[in-house]
Amino acid sequence: MAMGCTPPRAEPAGHARDTSHQRKKHTINKPLHGKIALVTGGSTGIGLGAARELVAQGARVFITGRRQAELDAAVAALGPAATALRADASVLADLDAVYAQIAKSAGRLDILFANAGGGDMLPLGAITEEHFDRIFGTNVRGVLFTVQKALPLLRDGASVILTSSTAAIQGTAAFSVYSASKAAVRNFARSWALDLKDRRIRVNAVSPGPIRTPGLGGLVPDEARQGLFDALASQIPLGRLGEPEEVGKAVAFLASDAASFVNGIELFVDGGMAQV
Repeated sequence: MAMGCTPPRAEPAGHARDTSHQRKKHTINKPLHGKIALVTGGSTGIGLGAARELVAQGARVFITGRRQAELDAAVAALGPAATALRADASVLADLDAVYAQIAKSAGRLDILFANAGGGDMLPLGAITEEHFDRIFGTNVRGVLFTVQKALPLLRDGASVILTSSTAAIQGTAAFSVYSASKAAVRNFARSWALDLKDRRIRVNAVSPGPIRTPGLGGLVPDEARQGLFDALASQIPLGRLGEPEEVGKAVAFLASDAASFVNGIELFVDGGMAQV
């Protein structure tokens, strides 16, 4: 042996097993470790709640949104595992730019949460062409092309989650356009589960009830917001509104291997509101 060369130190028996155990423990605690996810509409509300849970479970997450200030705040809250991409999900050129950036920096997608959407209230007699086109443009057209344009990046066996709503199965006065758009999203999950079966890509919908988000509060003037929240909470068996993180946990479940035989479903996260 050359002078001054120190022979390698023998590792104590069981060292390799300990390392393996630590790795396994880390994987259990972070079931989405190493996964690449995209959350559209991820800068606030349910999208941000889902992004937070996906990051907590080990995923690298791209989020999109239309407002840069909210995206910056979201990334600051989510930490280094998150990347913000400014985009409007209803604009196909924006979607192309999002997927080009993901292809360049990550090369694939394991999880797609097509969540961007929204709506406001108008009774039947007041519905305008602009109202209809805006809501269907984001909630239906935007979701369709968000998923279609992701197909080249989605790996075989990936998970796609769509945001529907309890409004899709319930009548709500002055909310018919939004409700119809979410009913369309629910059927997308059923139909796309068949379209993508050869690639083993699972497609599911999550249907939140009333969740404490800026979007829900924005349906009414500021002074009426608490009254709306109280009225909705009174219709929920659990007696309260849901929180974005509670929907996020449902999304993370559908994204994970724990849901490997869950396909085409509608998972209600509504405190029982639409179930009783």
